[in-house]
Amino acid sequence: MNKIFKSSLLLLATLSLSACMHEDTDDDDHMNGHDMATYKVTVFNLTSNQPMTPPVALLHQSEYTLWSSGEKASVDLEKLAEGGDSSDIVTTAMASSYVAATATSANAPFGPGASESLTLETHSEDELYISVATMLANTNDAFSGVSSVKVSHLKSGESIDMMAHAYDAGTEANSEQAGSIPGPADTNGEGFNATRETNDYIRIHPGVVTQDDGLATSVLLESHRWLGPVAKIVIEKM
Repeated sequence: MNKIFKSSLLLLATLSLSACMHEDTDDDDHMNGHDMATYKVTVFNLTSNQPMTPPVALLHQSEYTLWSSGEKASVDLEKLAEGGDSSDIVTTAMASSYVAATATSANAPFGPGASESLTLETHSEDELYISVATMLANTNDAFSGVSSVKVSHLKSGESIDMMAHAYDAGTEANSEQAGSIPGPADTNGEGFNATRETNDYIRIHPGVVTQDDGLATSVLLESHRWLGPVAKIVIEKM
């Protein structure tokens, strides 16, 4: 794993299960009859050879949007999609009055067949939504996740299961070239690069080509490809 990818993980380690809340104190909430709402978010890696970076999960109101297909990615999302670094997403979210809680993980990227779980807690009685994002590490700027899934209607023990596609952040060309990918497939690859490509909008990722399919300059192999959804995301109210 290259130095830039390791640096991203060190930043993530400082954010282990961080939480941002914009509510009253616990004593006040209990006095007012407000119970704690706890949501467990689990991301399952469905790929054959794409490590996923530790996901970030946000519990928020409808006025907040982490990302939206067809729209330009924020610089915060760009840093996650290009280098797996979610620290700026968390910082921005914690400053928003529309975000009730955030969660990240200090664990290493998780591989095919593995999963990562996060917990979000709040006393808020507002209509709430959850957004999740994680990078496909052996790509230029592919990420997966869900955006603004309504969860406030869930009762304890109920859950929502979703299949998540890979999205192209639209911030970096999908060159697959040496030096451009932060994951283990490219030992000297970079992470975030402020320069943006021409088609600068979020869309479904077209997939990777790989050297096995004729792209001689690619550092990727057939095993790094995917078809269909790349992740399963389960949101459960505890």
